[in-house]
Amino acid sequence: MLFPDLALSKRLERAEGHACARHAEAQRRAIPGSLAEWMECGGTYAVFNGIDSPATQTFGLGVFEELNPASLDVIERFFQERGAAVLHEVSPFAGVAALDLLCARNYRPVELSNVLYRPVERVTVKRHRQIIVRVVGPEEAQLWTSTNARGWAHDHPKLLDQLVELGAVTSTQMDALCFLAEFDGKPGAAGALCLHDGVALFAGSATIPELRRHGLQNALLNERLRHASDHGCDLAMIVAEPGSSSQRNAERKGFKIAYTRTKWRLLGHSAPDS
Repeated sequence: MLFPDLALSKRLERAEGHACARHAEAQRRAIPGSLAEWMECGGTYAVFNGIDSPATQTFGLGVFEELNPASLDVIERFFQERGAAVLHEVSPFAGVAALDLLCARNYRPVELSNVLYRPVERVTVKRHRQIIVRVVGPEEAQLWTSTNARGWAHDHPKLLDQLVELGAVTSTQMDALCFLAEFDGKPGAAGALCLHDGVALFAGSATIPELRRHGLQNALLNERLRHASDHGCDLAMIVAEPGSSSQRNAERKGFKIAYTRTKWRLLGHSAPDS
């Protein structure tokens, strides 16, 4: 049985950091002018995907190595030289000393997220006759991107342009698979799956407004679990806003909260608000 501890946190944080680093590489190939880039310092992945990107932040801060002022100097400079806010998504397993250092350096908490996990097991479920879930190829990248963007933009309309760009890059990303769920032949939901070192990261799931509550997210979860099992993964993870429908859907499928992360932002920098 897996228990939430430092070893588990290392696996989960590295899987998400790896996925976001690969996204930066894909974005740089697709949009050279974006200057997307990533680096590793003290075991921490620092990723720049654009000034306003939600993926511009660090992953694994203080989890792989004890956080110290010298490492923070390097990481902060990485973001500041690119005109971005300095943001760290921090696992509680980074420890009190790491949080104390962030407070001393004028950081404040700006967001919470729950990291959920479950063992990967072969899923046997009765398929809904109206729902088909499949992996899309490059020729359907635009369809996947538009479906995903429509689902997210309903709740976050100001982010539509960013979501379209984010989805377009995701569809070309190494180590990522894009899944499309159709209801009666109509594209209704999209999600991604990123695999790294036995961990399957479930990411980017969204359903278009008119097809919500039709079981599409459940079908997406089932198909991605099956795919993760087929490809040798032993652990699945999802990151969700506390109390959100995404968290509830995950918990219905056997995911449990491993820990709650806090996103910290450095004050006193001139980058625009995220």
